[in-house]
Amino acid sequence: MAPVAISEESGNATIGSVAELKKAQANKPTEDTQLFNPFFSPTVETENDDYQYAKYKPQFPVVEWEPLTEIEVTDRGHFADPSKTALFSAAQKVKHLTPAIGTELVGIDLRQLTNQQKDELALLVAERGVVFFRDQELSIHEQLDVGRYFGPLHKHASTPIPREPGLEEVHVVYNDAAQRPDASGFSKIELWHSDVTYEVQPPSTTSLKVITGPEYGGDTLWSSGYALYSSLSPGMQVYLEGLTALHSAVAQADGYRAAGLHVRREPVESVHPVVRVHPVTGWKSVYVNPGFTLRILGVPKPESDTILNFLFHQIADNVDFHVRFHWEPNSVAFWDNRIVTHTATFDFWPHTRHALRVTPRGEKPESVEDYESRTGKVAKDRQIEIWKEQGVEIPQSKKGLSRARGYND
Repeated sequence: MAPVAISEESGNATIGSVAELKKAQANKPTEDTQLFNPFFSPTVETENDDYQYAKYKPQFPVVEWEPLTEIEVTDRGHFADPSKTALFSAAQKVKHLTPAIGTELVGIDLRQLTNQQKDELALLVAERGVVFFRDQELSIHEQLDVGRYFGPLHKHASTPIPREPGLEEVHVVYNDAAQRPDASGFSKIELWHSDVTYEVQPPSTTSLKVITGPEYGGDTLWSSGYALYSSLSPGMQVYLEGLTALHSAVAQADGYRAAGLHVRREPVESVHPVVRVHPVTGWKSVYVNPGFTLRILGVPKPESDTILNFLFHQIADNVDFHVRFHWEPNSVAFWDNRIVTHTATFDFWPHTRHALRVTPRGEKPESVEDYESRTGKVAKDRQIEIWKEQGVEIPQSKKGLSRARGYND
């Protein structure tokens, strides 16, 4: 989720109060520092020690973290039963929310999942993009345990962590009445993102639990990269499969530094394929986002700008790719950051919205060519595979168009 918090430091970190932070912000005279962009700018929180979850309110420790190094990651979805019998049999109801994306599992207690069920959950998230649960009593420590099962956990370089010691791997999402989003500081399309795609190994099966939220408003929307890929013409698919794009953490880090906050690890930039292949499903997904993707490499800038603008608007505007979820306290979502983008609605001010995110690291994004060379398999178009399963006649591409290597129509 987008970073939206400010608070005092604690533990082994340098102490810095909200008042001191406000003073630091006030000493920056430019107009930009007065605007609140919920993606790149932290907000000022209301001080309330009586708040039930005060120990999970945000802090920004003044510590230094080493650069991330590459690690080996094996997706747990590889070990799942494709039928997902163990997981589905434990649910009272399985509700697919749209054809393209989103499933809600009713009646499952995440604290009781067996390893087999966790593997099947990883596969379900890889197929459906995001999976929802309500009325979950699992603690943040139990949420961390589930996250670690899916992979080594990511520690964010700049966004807040909880005040409670020992939770450096938790990302805090927090907004209250202290500051109202200023629409002059951002456009809605800019808020769509996949988490920390600038890392060499961006996240995989990520979870978020809302612990405090408004009665209505504060929803999150997800957009399917699978569906975006499937919607394109074969010629566009071929073109995008050969491209790479630059993803950058610099603007995010600069936003925190502009607010007088410490950045714990220097910002990085990484180059990733514009179309990546999910290692478990073998399906192709468009992998760019307005939040962190700066430009397509190896093409003229006007061409890069035009292609990215098109893709960004498809992500944000094409409702056929979307699912929207209204949170209640103790709602949990698991989404696959490799194949979806997401954004929040900032329509709930002056109410409080507070959530905790756990973010496992995934593998390095793999292009169609690299995936097929490594596995000997043909990367697939999700929609075509679904049609095959349904026995639907598959539309044929127009004659004369180039076809993606391995494109199966």
